[in-house]
Amino acid sequence: MLNVVVLVSGGGTNLQAIIDAVDSGVITNTKIAGVISNNKNAYALERAEKHGIPNQCISPKDYESREIFNQEFMKAVDALQPDLIVLAGFLVVIPAEMIAKYRNRMINIHPSLIPAFCGTGFYGLKVHEKALERGVKVVGATVHFVDEGTDTGPIILQKAVEVEQGDTPEVLQRRVMEQAEWKILPHAIDLIANGKVTVKDGKISAIDVTSASGETASYFSKAKGIIPKMISGQTTNVDAASGATYSSNGIITAVRN
Repeated sequence: MLNVVVLVSGGGTNLQAIIDAVDSGVITNTKIAGVISNNKNAYALERAEKHGIPNQCISPKDYESREIFNQEFMKAVDALQPDLIVLAGFLVVIPAEMIAKYRNRMINIHPSLIPAFCGTGFYGLKVHEKALERGVKVVGATVHFVDEGTDTGPIILQKAVEVEQGDTPEVLQRRVMEQAEWKILPHAIDLIANGKVTVKDGKISAIDVTSASGETASYFSKAKGIIPKMISGQTTNVDAASGATYSSNGIITAVRN
């Protein structure tokens, strides 16, 4: 059983997607051990409370220094004995010691197709504002492991979402959540919970996306990188030109280079 701790700063829509997926069996072999927020007013804490999930607020504002906060924050996380930590809209810099301790056991959901619109300053609505300013036709979301950089860790899953005429940042944000974030984050957790994700030399070297929840496709990629690619339609075939492989629900898996 995978012990999961979710870190969140706001409303907790991705947390809710995880809760619902565990309850429905989309995520298997998994228990949500606890929820921690840096914001005492975060609705995510109420979501956790309604489902009987241990929850608490640990805010940097309540400590004399960031060093003391980091120590208390790590104590709280460690006390929950996580096998996997999920950053679900957590707007606090993760201590380097925690990243090292939970190497390849901490994942993040980012609302873009990394490497586009990511890095320092790209979070929340700002990502979608920049995407619309640039005039891109396809956006999406990425689940990746957390490393010392900002949105630079090994990519696990991505899903593309089309930009539509007349989109506002708010409308686009909601579509990316519904069509991508709330699908690939639970999917990634289920894959990890069932031992289907392998990291080698800082890259995802293999993923079997035949998850316990019923996915039917798989891929094996070279250790040298996974390249994002736009998708249209749903297929389990390999694109002969690009080498791209897609799962049955349109999730980008890998492109052979």
